[in-house]
Amino acid sequence: MERPYILHMFTPGKQMSPFDVNMAADAGYQVLAPYCEVDLANVTALTQDAIFSRGPKGVTRTGIFIGGRDALLAADMLKQSAAAMFKPFVVSLMADPSGAYTTAAAMVACVEAALKKHHQCGLDGLRVLVMGGLGPVGRIAGVLAAQAGAQVSLSSRSGVDLAEEGAHETGTRFGVTLHGVSGKNKELVRQSLAEADVVLTCAAAGVQVVAPDDLPFAPKVKVAADVNAVAPEGFAGVGVMDDGKPVAGTQGAVGIGALAIGNVKYQTQHRLLVRMRESEKAVSLSFGDAFETARAYLAEQAAKAAG
Repeated sequence: MERPYILHMFTPGKQMSPFDVNMAADAGYQVLAPYCEVDLANVTALTQDAIFSRGPKGVTRTGIFIGGRDALLAADMLKQSAAAMFKPFVVSLMADPSGAYTTAAAMVACVEAALKKHHQCGLDGLRVLVMGGLGPVGRIAGVLAAQAGAQVSLSSRSGVDLAEEGAHETGTRFGVTLHGVSGKNKELVRQSLAEADVVLTCAAAGVQVVAPDDLPFAPKVKVAADVNAVAPEGFAGVGVMDDGKPVAGTQGAVGIGALAIGNVKYQTQHRLLVRMRESEKAVSLSFGDAFETARAYLAEQAAKAAG
């Protein structure tokens, strides 16, 4: 009898995300084992329990998925789990806390594609404003944009001190430069919008961070992307289905809505889980791999559309 494909799912939270469980099952994992309230201190023991019982051949059918809601903690857990293994007991790993890694990857890849299509440029040298920048999606989207050459500011409604602290913490952790700005009131939001070429709205569902009367203060914006699928939209005028549609009230910006981003996020997460399950050699997948996968998916769709 062939050994089943087993995915051990670690989360610091009280429960594993049903979304991630469904995604893992649809990617072909036959046994899904969630472990809740996992902290950094017990990742090593759980990892070694998972790998030693199956032998060198069984580890190719074993994977570890790291969830939760903290983008930085997930990166640390991924690193800790990898460090707990040694040949030939090495299994594939993937981190995607609260879907943040794949969502941020999809968001930035969609922005990059829209810039190329509508403005004949990439992210390199552009000013990117991430609103809701201290959340898990905002932090990772900021890192990916910075890695692509953008000048990135993480905006927080909690004020400049927390924004700067979070930007420094995240930038230091992943080796990029990020700036913190305050989005505490309309005047400060408009000051940030005035300098932005790209706006990524990553605030909580149902929170509008750029209102209709803010749009005249965003004259340089080329692309606005919003991950909020709950009314009202996070960036006024960007509908959930929009995929490069001009944003009314702006001077040439195009919008990318939550469901357009969500489709790319879904395809990205699915492909990464399948890759992890099918790989004969162990892989360790993080947001950089998610970004490459999202880019590849969008390139495929563009090629199909071109005939």
